[in-house]
Amino acid sequence: MLNRRPHVALRAAAPAVRNQDFGNRVMPRNKSSSKRDRRGRISDLLRVRPGRVDLDDEHADATPGVDSREKAEAELERLRGQLGELQHKMYADGRFGVLAIVQAMDGGGKDGTIRHVFSAFNPAGCSVTAFKVPSETELKHDFLWRIHAAVPPRGSIGVFNRSHYEDVLVVRVENLVPKPVWRARYEQINEFERMLDANSIRVVKFFLHISKDEQRERLEARLRDPEKLWKFDPGDIDKRRQWDDYMAAYRDALARCSTGHAPWYAIPANRKWYRNYAVARILLETLSDLPLEWPRAKVDPRKVKVPR
Repeated sequence: MLNRRPHVALRAAAPAVRNQDFGNRVMPRNKSSSKRDRRGRISDLLRVRPGRVDLDDEHADATPGVDSREKAEAELERLRGQLGELQHKMYADGRFGVLAIVQAMDGGGKDGTIRHVFSAFNPAGCSVTAFKVPSETELKHDFLWRIHAAVPPRGSIGVFNRSHYEDVLVVRVENLVPKPVWRARYEQINEFERMLDANSIRVVKFFLHISKDEQRERLEARLRDPEKLWKFDPGDIDKRRQWDDYMAAYRDALARCSTGHAPWYAIPANRKWYRNYAVARILLETLSDLPLEWPRAKVDPRKVKVPR
């Protein structure tokens, strides 16, 4: 990424909603869900709280809330079915959207997570956007310009493979903009995500946390496997040498931008089976917290007769 102006232009999305335009009014969470017993919720175990964020190797290898791999893998299939059902209801309801952000170091499993978890959704109502180095046109705008253009409409789910957080991660570590510029972006990001939530787009953010040793093993595996060699980028080695700087940048981003309206979840991702299970569970809990309703019928079925 190259230098960008710190100015942020927030554009209020205005997709059509059923019967009423909710504008900037915050839509309520599911009250019945908030009253449930929250014990056992993976989201409560992995949510990043204000303060110091611990990203040590022990966390990357942990499996909180799970008894065994066998149970988690069996449960994942059930979770995928429930996710598909809730997506269908959210599409029909039309009042809410969900934006899922997936961040990780190189080799952290972003693509694998999207393939194993988000494939549960009907692609007609789920889009995936992979953010690469910005184009010349994108660099002429504020750093959130291209991000806002990819935010999903109400009724849909959007997945960001990398995101606007690159502008407080790689931009910071590589010194692409002055420190006052990237430091100001934390609050700009918080305000942007607050605006999305106020417009009924729920934001849920996943940091797939792998250890430095695990990353080495995965990068070496890419070099040995002809089917994975194409994914190897020599630049990954340069970033690996800056591991400590990137971890510091991630700790600050998670600590400063995990909010009530857009929480971060630090997912232990050394074990791929746990990573997939945890992300699926948190997505299910997020969708279940929405007060989704089936639309009113347009006709009285008792008065309609289907011709032979």
